[in-house]
Amino acid sequence: MMIHRTLHDCVRDLEKAGMVRRIDHEIDPHLEMAEIQRRTYQAQGPALLFTRPKGCRFPMVGNIFGTPERTRYLFRHTLRTVQTLIRVKMDPPAALKRFWQLWRLPGAALSMLPKRVRRGSVFANETTISQLPKLVSWPDDGGPFVTLPLVFSHHPDQPGWRRSNLGMYRVQLAGNDYLQDQEVGLHYQLHRGIGIHHQRAMERGEPLPVNILVGGPPSLILSAVMPLPDDLPELLFAGALGGRRVRLAAPQIDGRTWPVVPSDVDFCICGEIYPGETKPEGPFGDHLGYYAKVHDFPVLRVRKVFHRTNAIWPFTVVGRPPQEDTSFGEIIHEITGPLIPTVLPGVHEVHAVDAAGVHPLLLAIGSERYVPYSGKRKPRELLTCANAILGQGQLSLAKYLLIAAHQDDPKLTTHHIDEFLVHLLQRVDWQRDLHFQTRTTMDTLDYSGSGLNEGSKVVIAGAGPVRRQLGTDPTPFRELFASVGPVASTIPGVLLVQGSRFFDRSDTLTRLQQVLHHQSDFAEKFPLLVVVDDLAFAAASLNNFLWVTFTRSDPAQDIYGIDEFIEQKHWGCRGSLVIDARIKPHHAPPLVEDPAVTKRVDELAARGGPLAGLF
Repeated sequence: MMIHRTLHDCVRDLEKAGMVRRIDHEIDPHLEMAEIQRRTYQAQGPALLFTRPKGCRFPMVGNIFGTPERTRYLFRHTLRTVQTLIRVKMDPPAALKRFWQLWRLPGAALSMLPKRVRRGSVFANETTISQLPKLVSWPDDGGPFVTLPLVFSHHPDQPGWRRSNLGMYRVQLAGNDYLQDQEVGLHYQLHRGIGIHHQRAMERGEPLPVNILVGGPPSLILSAVMPLPDDLPELLFAGALGGRRVRLAAPQIDGRTWPVVPSDVDFCICGEIYPGETKPEGPFGDHLGYYAKVHDFPVLRVRKVFHRTNAIWPFTVVGRPPQEDTSFGEIIHEITGPLIPTVLPGVHEVHAVDAAGVHPLLLAIGSERYVPYSGKRKPRELLTCANAILGQGQLSLAKYLLIAAHQDDPKLTTHHIDEFLVHLLQRVDWQRDLHFQTRTTMDTLDYSGSGLNEGSKVVIAGAGPVRRQLGTDPTPFRELFASVGPVASTIPGVLLVQGSRFFDRSDTLTRLQQVLHHQSDFAEKFPLLVVVDDLAFAAASLNNFLWVTFTRSDPAQDIYGIDEFIEQKHWGCRGSLVIDARIKPHHAPPLVEDPAVTKRVDELAARGGPLAGLF
């Protein structure tokens, strides 16, 4: 059984399996390395070990989780055991019927408990922030960032692993107003684990010790992004997934014993967050495909920077999906998907759509049992399911939640996105099935709303018999759009409309209202219209359509309807629904690669070059 005690073990294991490409040519962590990683990921290529990063003595490794197959390979000896643990939690009697699968569970339970050790290998050497790798992924990033950080903190009222948090929060190493080697930036939301710890420390009027860990066994990295309950420490899950108890050790800093940290990592930045101390952080090219803008976030006062002997710096690159973090999403779904019905009664499936930036769009299937006669079924229980979904952890960040009834098609799945959308559009009633939450919170990284963390949500619930036959050919209706602009179809029932450049909300939308007024035949064929800036781009693929539509619109601001109305404070429309997915002045700029860097990477990838045959 292969146990990865360290990141070095992980890389060696992948090398033996032929899953690593070693690059001994000097590569610049400033833009070059990120573009190489992105291209390799798109080509479904190997993990990348850069032995000579420019300006840095530490080797760097990327694309470790670049394919679902490689991610499963890393956990090949423990994944089935973790899934068995979950089945036992879901249904103990059913699990006992397969008793022969339970023989590994005592060992797994033991491996979940962290183990205190006297000395940690990560504390073997000291360095400074300026000597660490300076990865810059996108041209307008505010500085170098840690892109696979493991941010570890303890609850101030009960220090220790039982109330600890291990999360993957954004870390900016330099730039802006940060004092070199003395400060780094932390970007996180107050409802996350570290935010709860920070809030309590501020109430106590004391600094919060925080450790930024980099590297270590892959089980630690995956555990940091798992959507675990608040009362389940990530260290327990990391032990089960890694097949080995997480080692904890406490460093000595300025004559003080620091809180324990996982000690098999490669780097450890120890510091403190002081109450009320913030500095500008960002911009940063983020997973929605846009730059997160500059905002004030907590700053960490650095006390010590440690690293193990022969340390390796792991990294990933985020941007418009799919990217490497897509593999995280797939493996998380494999592990936690079966738990959804136990956490959310009545909910069969939930799918955070990666192509739409994950949080902007959720697809779900729920039970609709209030009216057992299919001819009379309409969304009732589905709305209860929807409220439960939007009250659950990271799912609460969803902006669009589309939910269908399991009883209408037991074979329907949220992972066939186009089929799911067709199913919903065949049944939805725009006069009844739109349910908004306005002036509420949304994802910090989503700038389509009215301000930072401010925006709206909409639930679209469809249930009952098929009410329309969707169209795929807009030709019969082209004359209607002569005064509006070119149109193109994507999936059945959806029509994309080329809008004029966005100046206000009355140009293209007003003309649509005028030409489609009382056009019931059109609404039956194309119940959804999306106004876009670049028709050819949006229509080129399903992924383009999803990204444009759901990252560039806020439900309350950007949903309109033909022949719309308000009745008893409920908004609906009698004709087609319209989503304005054009870029607005308040939106964040999209990510664009540097042409000079692209040319340089092309040269490196040419025949005979150090990257030849990689992508």
